[in-house]
Amino acid sequence: MFTSIAPRYDLLNHVLSFNIDRLWWRRTARTFQEVLSRPDARILDLCCGTGDMTFALRRLAEKSSAEILGADFSHAMLQRASAKSSATQNGSAPKWIEADALNLPFPSAHFDLLTSAFGFRNLADYDAGLREIVRVLRPGGECGILDFGEPKGAMGALYRIYFKQVLPRVGTMISGVRGPYAYLPASVERFPPPEEMLVRMKRAGFAEATWTPYTFGIAGLYRGKMLK
Repeated sequence: MFTSIAPRYDLLNHVLSFNIDRLWWRRTARTFQEVLSRPDARILDLCCGTGDMTFALRRLAEKSSAEILGADFSHAMLQRASAKSSATQNGSAPKWIEADALNLPFPSAHFDLLTSAFGFRNLADYDAGLREIVRVLRPGGECGILDFGEPKGAMGALYRIYFKQVLPRVGTMISGVRGPYAYLPASVERFPPPEEMLVRMKRAGFAEATWTPYTFGIAGLYRGKMLK
């Protein structure tokens, strides 16, 4: 499914979010500025797609020698990310690796920071995904999961109309592929609400877990911290 939309994935994201997605990535990256400034930090952007979150992290870490990796199971998405890396990056570009988020090819306690932007929601098993994130984080490590939510009230009503009726049609029209953009609203409905996600994060092993809404709750950042 993701292979079929890779060629126009970036354009669609920007159009369908009215370009707000760029602000969300930057805000998320700034949240972890302290980690990004460490010269010896290891950072993984999981389910990285074409690398927009990865690049946001790299830009903030441009003055440090932090190692930044982007991982995704879609070869086509990683090809797009690599092409963008060659075209846009100055200095040390991110590294790209094809990997299964539920069975990461990294040793335990390996990363200082793990992020995932709009990809975690697509995992087949959220609890297994969280446990794998916890496994690869070092003591004191942090996690940031940026994903869609479902806003309440009048904004929520407008959002649902757009998300369920407008977005799938526009996405299909631009990409020429119907499945992924019919799937998107269903995947957001299936994703646990913030209060449940925070419980799952604590259960997986995070010492602290918080949620910060972005743009009236249309999206939000789940932040987890490991014990030192």
